[in-house]
Amino acid sequence: MAEIHGWCDDRFTQVRDVLSDNLDAGHDLGASVAVHLAGEPVVDIWGGYLDSEKTQPWEQDTIINVWSTTKTMAALCCLILADHGELDLYAPVADYWPEFAEAGKGDIAVRHFLSHTSGLSGWTEPLVTEDLFDWEKATSLLASQEPWWAPGSASGYHAVTQGYLVGEVVRRVTGQSIGSFFASEVAGPLGADFHIGTPAGCDSRVAPVIPPPPTAELLGTLDPASPAARTLGNPALDASVSYEVPWRRAEIPAANGHGNARSVATVQSVLACGGEVNGVRLLSEQGCNAVFDEQSNGTDLVLGVPLRFGLGYGLAGELMPIGPRAAFWGGWGGSLVITDLDTKLVVTYVMNRMESGLVGDLRGAGVAMAAFAAMAAP
Repeated sequence: MAEIHGWCDDRFTQVRDVLSDNLDAGHDLGASVAVHLAGEPVVDIWGGYLDSEKTQPWEQDTIINVWSTTKTMAALCCLILADHGELDLYAPVADYWPEFAEAGKGDIAVRHFLSHTSGLSGWTEPLVTEDLFDWEKATSLLASQEPWWAPGSASGYHAVTQGYLVGEVVRRVTGQSIGSFFASEVAGPLGADFHIGTPAGCDSRVAPVIPPPPTAELLGTLDPASPAARTLGNPALDASVSYEVPWRRAEIPAANGHGNARSVATVQSVLACGGEVNGVRLLSEQGCNAVFDEQSNGTDLVLGVPLRFGLGYGLAGELMPIGPRAAFWGGWGGSLVITDLDTKLVVTYVMNRMESGLVGDLRGAGVAMAAFAAMAAP
């Protein structure tokens, strides 16, 4: 039986069992799981290994690239600024970023970025991976190009572009990069070990991901002119790029956040708890409720699955049958965070072995189901 480290409240032993079973069955190589209830940790566990040879254990302070789970951190930055009256999520982006009005984009609002409905799910100009390390290039190209569909008419997952779009708005409003803002205004006050732009001092604790099978076969089945192919193929990411120091140091707020389940749960507990955790208030309750302002509901043009988007998070729907006041998102390969405002519950799962596909897998769902079952037990 896999050895599980950390602490688990007796009420949530099923969660520990799910992680143990996943490790025993080889579904996971190394992973961490956290559950926070009313801002307090009730599960903080980890197990397994960093390498396929099983010589390096996953440690308490191990962190890893969590891919699109990073998007929930970027979204929280926008919600905080909106709640403080510094950013209007319904205002035109050009009010903050005048150059963005080019190519007929004057009516695109900040909310369209947060809900993947701006029509800018990818770049028209061909890019290579190294271009993602150039903030000015990535953002200026988006500012100058035309939307690929009518903004607000449908969602099309902004897999990588969302971070630059949201991040540039944050930069224009605050004068800080989104990674710096997140560090000083969110992670720092909460004591959360999560980074958008990971400093060199963390390098010894960073676990490498175990890449999924190549996506080339998947991309080959798509119409080259479709939003899906244009989004996912330019640039076509190889997960092993996350091993590189330039990737780690860059701020790619949709894809390169580094943390573990504990730090993700710590940050997202702010949303679950009405804006305040352990005496640190970052949002009002009204500011948290803005997440549920539905922006789109239908088949996503990039992912090809039914999705409901609020402001910065996915909402309960066919793909994710969670509570009516719960929000979620996950990362390429399987990481997941679910935040339920009614129960003040946050469930997070972070791992190194990435599964194939674009919309996650059942490992994180199994963790979440066990946590919600524990909540429902008499």
